Amino acid sequence: MTQSLVETSAIDPVKLEKLAEVAVKVGLQLQKNQDLIITAPIAALPLVRFITRHAYRAGAGLVTTFYSDEETTLARYAEAPDESFDRASGWLYEGMAKAYAGGAARLAISGDNPMMLAAQDPEKVARANKANSIAYKPALEKISNFDINWHICSYPNPAWARQVFPDMAEDDAVRALAEAIFSASRINTPDPIAAWADHNANLKKRSSFLNGERFAALHFSGPGTDLTVGLADGHEWHGGASKAKNGVTCNPNIPTEEVFTTPHALKVEGHVSSTKPLSHQGTLIDNIQVRFEAGRIVEAKASKGEEVLNKVLDTDEGARRLGEVALVPHSSPISASGVLFYNTLFDENASCHIALGQCYSKCFLDGASLTPEQIKAQGGNSSLIHIDWMIGSDKVDIDGVRADGTKVPVMRKGEWA
Repeated sequence: MTQSLVETSAIDPVKLEKLAEVAVKVGLQLQKNQDLIITAPIAALPLVRFITRHAYRAGAGLVTTFYSDEETTLARYAEAPDESFDRASGWLYEGMAKAYAGGAARLAISGDNPMMLAAQDPEKVARANKANSIAYKPALEKISNFDINWHICSYPNPAWARQVFPDMAEDDAVRALAEAIFSASRINTPDPIAAWADHNANLKKRSSFLNGERFAALHFSGPGTDLTVGLADGHEWHGGASKAKNGVTCNPNIPTEEVFTTPHALKVEGHVSSTKPLSHQGTLIDNIQVRFEAGRIVEAKASKGEEVLNKVLDTDEGARRLGEVALVPHSSPISASGVLFYNTLFDENASCHIALGQCYSKCFLDGASLTPEQIKAQGGNSSLIHIDWMIGSDKVDIDGVRADGTKVPVMRKGEWA
């Protein structure tokens, strides 16, 4: 492979290629003649190249990649006229939605600098995020409704690595973040593909247990938290590999340690505090505290990023309601690593979490056959956003609440009961 300016000796190329192979064969299970759309930070070019090669080896029809770049993103905030922040590339997302409707798969590589927009005007950040959310809706619906096989993995962008390991030299920080990504993604095992098969089987056991119980609600209790999350009528728990509506079984997230389902949008009561920071669109939001009444957030605070949080909550009516609840043991490998990634893909898999906004239609019994109206009638939420944030720790207990009000221990001190 031709050496590139973006390549670095700090990242083991053998392990990086294994990550690419896992992304194609486990994450996507890309099919012969299936097109693939990739989005990635430009720093992730070495991983994109490996993924593209493995995609074509798997028989991909056409691989198309769209790149983002921190400097050009910041140029908008420094130079663009005010009206720019109410615009988004709707034509691009309409094209993506058309591609997904035609059978294309979707792969996103995360790794942007989590603090990229921390110094920018929160009002402009919120406006740009809202415009993008509105424009993205046609494509997002194909993903959130699980119409297609899709996948997210990560690359150790130097700007991200410096945030995670601020006391290290850049190459050392990149090396440390790369190894943390490889470990969490099971790349360091002798046979990563077999390791994922075993892990998916274990997650299936957890989701099967919860589906057998048919709890009406979950009750979370811990420091700053006394929250009852009603579960949607006909909800179904999932975890690990799942079959998309196009018939392909994929692992949407690598890494993943969660089992998750759909809350009832109108049946969440109480208060809850975050246990890890939320990195959202280049802004860090920390120490979130919210209060729910009848499923809706009626009060929200944060020690950092509060203005951005409240702008997010005002995106639309569904932004103040929940679209997902997920259970993760505190002893998960990502939690045990002790690394705070400032990246939701990783940090959500260190902790139980909830998500504001859009629900997943697949998290219903016979979800593939339900109309949007039926999903809403069963308690599913609809929104332009889907934002996960962490509420679990080794100090949080969770009970399953049956329809008659009796409680069953599900987690104690962050571990499966």
